[in-house]
Amino acid sequence: MTIRRVVPMIAAVDLAASRAFYVDTLGFEVAMDLGWVVTFASPANRSAQINLVQTEGAPTPQPDLTVEVADVDAMHARALAHGLPVVYPLTDEPWGVRRFFLRDPNHKIVNVMSHRAGR
Repeated sequence: MTIRRVVPMIAAVDLAASRAFYVDTLGFEVAMDLGWVVTFASPANRSAQINLVQTEGAPTPQPDLTVEVADVDAMHARALAHGLPVVYPLTDEPWGVRRFFLRDPNHKIVNVMSHRAGR
């Protein structure tokens, strides 16, 4: 399995204040902003990222970290073969990713995803 990057997901209580901290103080750039999740990336290394996610009122469980893989379908099959608890089904999201969530042995939710072709 090819792992492309790992991104921590931080539960945000104030997205505006968090945005100011990560952009103005630490120097990250906003790479994506969907209103409920914001991705900050290093200007010098675009794969060095942090995600802030608004968890209050979310309709689904929110992940603690994201693992981007080359083949999410193969990873999903592998997780099922290992009997791992999938807490969000394999889904094509409107923002261009295919993903599912697993619960790890520490009860953390891991978002396993790939970008869909053309995204």
